[in-house]
Amino acid sequence: MSPSPPASAPESLSPFSPARRPLSTGLLLGVLIIAFESLAVATALPEVARELNGLKLYGWPLSAFFMGFMVGTVGLGALADRDGPARPALIALLLFAAGLVVAGLAPSMGVLIVGRVVQGLGGGGLIAAAYLVINTAYPDAMRARMLALLSSAWVLPALLGPALSSFITQQWSWRGVFLGLLPLVGVAGALMLPQLVKLRGAGTPLDRSRLGAVVLAAIGTSLGLAGLTELGQGGLGLGGLGLVLGAGLAVPALGRLFPARAWRLGTPLSAGYATRFLLAFAFFGTESLLPLGLSELRGLGLLSAGLFLTGGALTWSATSFVQSRFDERTGGRQRPQVVRLGALFIGLGMAGLLTALLVAALPLALAAGCWGLAALGMGLAFPAHTLVVMQHAPSGQQGQVSGTLQLSDMLGSALGAGLGGALVAALGTAAGVPWQISLTISLALLTVLLAGRLRGHGAAGMGDLASDPAHD
Repeated sequence: MSPSPPASAPESLSPFSPARRPLSTGLLLGVLIIAFESLAVATALPEVARELNGLKLYGWPLSAFFMGFMVGTVGLGALADRDGPARPALIALLLFAAGLVVAGLAPSMGVLIVGRVVQGLGGGGLIAAAYLVINTAYPDAMRARMLALLSSAWVLPALLGPALSSFITQQWSWRGVFLGLLPLVGVAGALMLPQLVKLRGAGTPLDRSRLGAVVLAAIGTSLGLAGLTELGQGGLGLGGLGLVLGAGLAVPALGRLFPARAWRLGTPLSAGYATRFLLAFAFFGTESLLPLGLSELRGLGLLSAGLFLTGGALTWSATSFVQSRFDERTGGRQRPQVVRLGALFIGLGMAGLLTALLVAALPLALAAGCWGLAALGMGLAFPAHTLVVMQHAPSGQQGQVSGTLQLSDMLGSALGAGLGGALVAALGTAAGVPWQISLTISLALLTVLLAGRLRGHGAAGMGDLASDPAHD
């Protein structure tokens, strides 16, 4: 563990005390880079697809990142548990930098997708290492502050990411969105790595079966999405083969990653995983196509379309803060109801957004307000959902439950973006975007019903969970 300043020092509880300043700054910069890239790529993607003639693969750069992120989180996170965070963090930074180079120099959409997979591997590993470092290199009294700082690292990219991405794309090239981050990756590594070598791992053996299951789930899901894309373009043979092979790989792998019989949705935990999947699918499945829909259906430029993402991210962040205060005042008793209300707002907001995209006579301010309502719903539902699910985590399995929630996030986001891209490839933007948003509206409303299976304090004691069939 890295040395800490004396307890008597007035700055001892600050993450930016002299002893911790390089590590804290490096961790925050790493998360900021990942957050910026997420919003910047979504903003620039319509121009990328046009220049690389890759509209038929529109959703893949986003899905590929999520798939790589999922594998990187599990694989490099497990390596950090065993050996300490230094080597996994170095590998993660090198992978992310390599992905930036491959994507930034990509001559085709296919090469860009490969670069995004590599970026995802690095990004997932870096986030996993960051959480491990917070748990081992900082005293307990400082961890909540560091987690809050990591969350706040998404605010600046939300403010500047879409605008800066559109500026770079219009003034130079979308390639700068990738290549321009390389110096910052180097700075983050120079700050954190000398501190990380002081930290030792717990010697936890690698769970190779879980890592293998995650890899198979990612490959199978990707094959399934490829099959859907091929089917949409009339390739029945290859499309059907991709779906069959993808399902054959993904379904058994996911069965090993999620609790037994979770598909029955009969417990708060199994219902919680499904709710998380649907929330991620609904919101990110719409967000992935939002800049394209605004550009092609309402004629907005990249900057104006990107400002929608900015507004949504800031609304989500502000609502999460307000929700945390409400949760404290109510003692967490209203969490299931808050999740249902948030899901309802997501569905209503997307319904209004769809109407504003299709009816040219309606003002774009309506579309902005409706997207803000959907983001407000996520700000309510996401943190409340996390808390109510973790409340039901069996003792000693909090880390496993948290990891399964993240897996649900990544799968929902990847499938949402991938299916949206497949619909655009099959039907074109004018029809594909409305069909995708119609689907996400339906899933948001389904979430309202499913969230009724969540239970708050007093609904199930921890003793009940010992015999929970979802954990047999």
